[in-house]
Amino acid sequence: MSASNPKLRIAAKMLGGLVVPGIPVLVWWRSATVDRELRAEEVRTKVRVPNVQTVDDLMVEKCHAGDVLLFDRRCHKCASGPVTAFSCLTGRSLLCGDEKGGYRHVETGRFDHCGVVVPGPVNSEADRYDPSNLLLLEATPSEGIVARPLLTRLEMSQSRSVLLLPLSSPGERRHDDEYEASDKTRRAQDMVAKKLDAFREKWTEISKKQDYGGAHSTLSIVGAVAYGLGLHHLSPAPVSPSAWLVVEALQESGVGLNLNERHALETRCEDFLRDHRFHETNTVRLRPGWKFLHPVVLRENATS
Repeated sequence: MSASNPKLRIAAKMLGGLVVPGIPVLVWWRSATVDRELRAEEVRTKVRVPNVQTVDDLMVEKCHAGDVLLFDRRCHKCASGPVTAFSCLTGRSLLCGDEKGGYRHVETGRFDHCGVVVPGPVNSEADRYDPSNLLLLEATPSEGIVARPLLTRLEMSQSRSVLLLPLSSPGERRHDDEYEASDKTRRAQDMVAKKLDAFREKWTEISKKQDYGGAHSTLSIVGAVAYGLGLHHLSPAPVSPSAWLVVEALQESGVGLNLNERHALETRCEDFLRDHRFHETNTVRLRPGWKFLHPVVLRENATS
């Protein structure tokens, strides 16, 4: 009799409708998780020969506090769960690639995530200028707003490509090997590093208290959909949480130009690649004298 109960048959169909589509999702999630664990173990057990630098070591040496990193991510590698992968797909679909013929600093890539280089805790004067002490501050779905060692972050990345936007202070000739920074330039750089250090401590603490990681993916989806519908000017959520964090960091450090109260909320990651000389909107503006130099490829992986 129970087999002929209409309610049981309906419940069975509903359960099947949920379980069957969920099987490939679970298989993908398991694969992404295992892949991430293997990558973490590979980085952890990597043999590092004293006084021998890897390519990543050399790349990190090019970085300074205030530099911005852009990531062209692989959404299927998101090991934080289906919602995170969906937010990645939504962001790439709605926030990337609408250049409308305007000038862009790179020809290829869809950059949907970014972070800002900040100094780590300074225990001695040597730490202040040690590249190994640099961290990448970013908004993530798994750990919230977090600062991780820059070298480890690069080695762990499975993005298609990673770009470095070097930040140049007024009067600085950063790519000139024979250039020696003046006292004024060093003071400006030290002030930015100090403010970024305070910004890192403040926002990582706020993230822990408010459990930001649990809301990151939802905020990302809401922001991207609002942008796609043209309603982002009315939305209280940032269009891109990771871009919002970086713009806030630049503004609080005295580098970023605060055009209006919604500027950070409406910034996309790819806006960092748009030259304000060719675009009136959707750009990241810096204070006079400060500028981003031409992007440097830190990592270029397969295009799949």
